[in-house]
Amino acid sequence: MTTDPAPDALPARAPRPLIVHFGVDSAVAFLALVFLGLILGVPWGITAFVSLAIGAVACRYTHRAEIRALAAREQPPA
Repeated sequence: MTTDPAPDALPARAPRPLIVHFGVDSAVAFLALVFLGLILGVPWGITAFVSLAIGAVACRYTHRAEIRALAAREQPPA
């Protein structure tokens, strides 16, 4: 007897590429830092550069987190 996935289960998929995580993480960091930069008067270029650096570091962690989440999604509930 095979167990069919629940009708509301999400289909299996591959994790998104690392460049997608880099872009999203950099954008989130930029949005967070731009408010602080506006208050403190930090130039846009420095804010953008720091956002890219944060995105480069964070993308590895968010990519691994997505891989773990997708693997956990494929496991049957306990």
